[in-house]
Amino acid sequence: MPLHTDADGTRIAVFGAGAVGCYFGGMLARAGLPVTLIGRPHHVEAIRTRGLFLDTLQFQQSIPVAAATSPEAARDAAFVLFSVKSYDTETAARALAPHLSPSAQLVSLQNGVDNVVRIHAATGRHALPAVVYVAAAMAGPGHVQHSGQGRLVVGRLPEQPAELESRAAQLASLFQHAGVPCDLTENIQGELWAKLVINCAGNAVSALTRASYARAAAHEPTREVMRATAQEAIAVARAAGISLPAADLVEKGLQLAHSLGPATSSTEQDIARGKRTEIDALNGLIVRRGRELGVPTPVNHTLWALVKLLEASLLG
Repeated sequence: MPLHTDADGTRIAVFGAGAVGCYFGGMLARAGLPVTLIGRPHHVEAIRTRGLFLDTLQFQQSIPVAAATSPEAARDAAFVLFSVKSYDTETAARALAPHLSPSAQLVSLQNGVDNVVRIHAATGRHALPAVVYVAAAMAGPGHVQHSGQGRLVVGRLPEQPAELESRAAQLASLFQHAGVPCDLTENIQGELWAKLVINCAGNAVSALTRASYARAAAHEPTREVMRATAQEAIAVARAAGISLPAADLVEKGLQLAHSLGPATSSTEQDIARGKRTEIDALNGLIVRRGRELGVPTPVNHTLWALVKLLEASLLG
């Protein structure tokens, strides 16, 4: 049975319905909101036939939800969760933009720190940035395997219009009614960089070793690599003038890795499927910004280079 929400009728579209998009879109649909998942044909066909199967730590349930392959399906949505890979940001945003209503609010549920800036440059639209903490993978067509976390942080960047604050609050309310923890912040830029630090520490290591986050963090030599990677990323963030959260991000990242158990990084999942990774938006961004700011990043450079070589080998 759908969970009750005070926000019934607010239409949601998910553009890029992979693991992240399907998890959060599925949770909103489970709460009774009208959701349309826009994704690849094999997932769409399975969802239309059997529903979206959410296999979570708390429940296993098939959720009836609309699904489509064309961006035209987003035309009536009040919120569009934009969850394509970071390297597809501009292309996907331009494909989606003609089908959005003037009042539609884009929300970036992506890895990296500059996606909303790139969306605005490509379309003229202001997207809300969201920080995503979830361990999820597509276990099969229309089947989301959730193995940890499942929360969001949203807010507007200082240079974005003030009215985005009310849209962020509305979005947070929708997710909270759906049982998804969603915090509002006045420092979304700092939160995005904090997540980037954590991703840089764990994603490439998981991909290169084919190990889970928890196994990597429990292995002392590897843990030291993760710690050094995070420290370089923090140094770059500070040199860039980013106000990071007060928490010890190195230890927070290691604790998060331990809590995720058998989950592997999205980078590892891409490598396992022979697909392009988002490493350029993670360790690669730290390398580029470090070079611009005069901050050495040898560990991040090593991890970025090795993942790029592996990716090139797999892609032929």
